Amino acid sequence: MTLRDDDWLVDGFESHRAHLRTVAYRMLGSWGEADDAVQEAWFRLNRSDATEIDNLGGWLTTVVGRVSLDMLRSRASRREDPVGADLPDPVPLAQTSVGTDPEHEAMLADTVGSALLVVLDKLSPAERLAFVLHDMFAVPFDEIGPIVGRSPNAAKQLASRARRKVQGRGAATDTEPARQREVVDAFLAASRDGDFDALLALLDPDVVILADATAVGMGAPEETRGAAAVAGTFSGRAQGAQAALVDGAVGVAWAVGGRPRVVWDFTIEDGKVVHIDMLADVDTLDGLELSLLGRRS
Repeated sequence: MTLRDDDWLVDGFESHRAHLRTVAYRMLGSWGEADDAVQEAWFRLNRSDATEIDNLGGWLTTVVGRVSLDMLRSRASRREDPVGADLPDPVPLAQTSVGTDPEHEAMLADTVGSALLVVLDKLSPAERLAFVLHDMFAVPFDEIGPIVGRSPNAAKQLASRARRKVQGRGAATDTEPARQREVVDAFLAASRDGDFDALLALLDPDVVILADATAVGMGAPEETRGAAAVAGTFSGRAQGAQAALVDGAVGVAWAVGGRPRVVWDFTIEDGKVVHIDMLADVDTLDGLELSLLGRRS
């Protein structure tokens, strides 16, 4: 008898199935796709060393989130109509969990509705995952960040942008993106001119750059912390970079032939750059909603 044959592994998975199915449904808006995501999570669990997993529920939730994100990105890359273009699958309360748990069914009836799913379809895949996992299932940003290929701080910003869109704030006005564009344009100009003092003025004293593994492999430091160090990193550079809309916020991209090779995902607060994620991983870049904005005259 191997570990894979032990009843405890099956029982452990089944004890989380209803929760995982709900997470996947919130992400995908389809019970059929949700079941596919949950099944894939079981396959991955079965291929893993379960004895190394300290928190099975958290591990499975993370896997289902990652699988659902891949499915959303695949849907977007095929330019499929979003689920909300029609009506999402109804919530079949009698089929939402093993057995008939009235509390679980009431929770679904109260919190899963077609209207919410239609709104969620307006979010980018990364925004949707960050919002659903954090705001609906209390998954910490430390765990969400690696799923979307971002730092925890960037994942927090994704959830914040998603929350504003869901609540109807920020999506109908360009005030915030316009302010972000002003900061990014000033940052790029100072960088190209080698204006160290101008860069310092745009940076929060505690600003940090975090580079993903691919960017580190290209020679970037994994972490650069503090305004002076960050200003020194960019001063006299960024000649080929341009402003870009990155998952709904203004950042910077370096593109070759119109294809982004490196993206700097900015977090801007009160007119200051407080955090930058340097993203070069191909899968992460392919999953971004990104539009190159070009230079202003």
